[in-house]
Amino acid sequence: MRFDLITIFPEFFAGPLEHGIVRRAREAGLIHVHVQDLRAFTKDRHRTVDDRPFGGGEGMVLKPEPLFEAVESLVGHSVGTASEQNAQDPGTTIVLMSAAGGLFGQETARRYSRLQRIILICGRYEGVDERVAEHLATEEISIGDFVLSGGELPALLVMDAVTRLIPGALGNEASSHNESFSASEEMPLNAGTASKPTSHQSPVTRPTLLDFPHYTRPAEYRGWKVPEILIGGNHAEVAKWRRAAALEKTRRNRPDLLERE
Repeated sequence: MRFDLITIFPEFFAGPLEHGIVRRAREAGLIHVHVQDLRAFTKDRHRTVDDRPFGGGEGMVLKPEPLFEAVESLVGHSVGTASEQNAQDPGTTIVLMSAAGGLFGQETARRYSRLQRIILICGRYEGVDERVAEHLATEEISIGDFVLSGGELPALLVMDAVTRLIPGALGNEASSHNESFSASEEMPLNAGTASKPTSHQSPVTRPTLLDFPHYTRPAEYRGWKVPEILIGGNHAEVAKWRRAAALEKTRRNRPDLLERE
């Protein structure tokens, strides 16, 4: 998997790329990360990447020319429409990080993890010329309903979420199976009472649940005790408790995940 990060602040990525799973994946050759300085694709002596918006308004807008040239230098050909790009490079996606994009989620991360290359365009200032979204990027992605100063931090989050889904990136591959937003096995809504749905139960097929609660030593801290069932050693009962606890936590913190099913 190759990640290309296009940014006006290449030094932003120096620290985060040297830690944790991303660093280990790079060292193992599972991913290759290339940071591209957008200013290297400008043609004026001031290395200008932005200009005032047509129609007036606050702030500056990233120009289309350097972004098109940066991406085209990476893919090795001129970029047409998104469908043409997909046809030419089916294993590559060009992602514009934008507060106006579609919401990034675990399913998108899983889809990205099956690709060969992800080019991440990091916006800045007031925004990016819309022709980049319409004719250059194959996808426009947001990480949430809020606005950040630029696309660098969202690009790192996307890269981290995708990297940990690449086989071999985690020390224990099962680690990603029970996390929040992982699609679990078919489970009844009253999962605490049965491991499989009976004829009168309404199953949720592969529901998206938050992770179950985790505990470690000490078994009691400031009067708060670890649930006894986790200490008893009965793995079947522990599994049943975890399914029920994950469902309860999802109902409490993210009921919208259950409403989608």
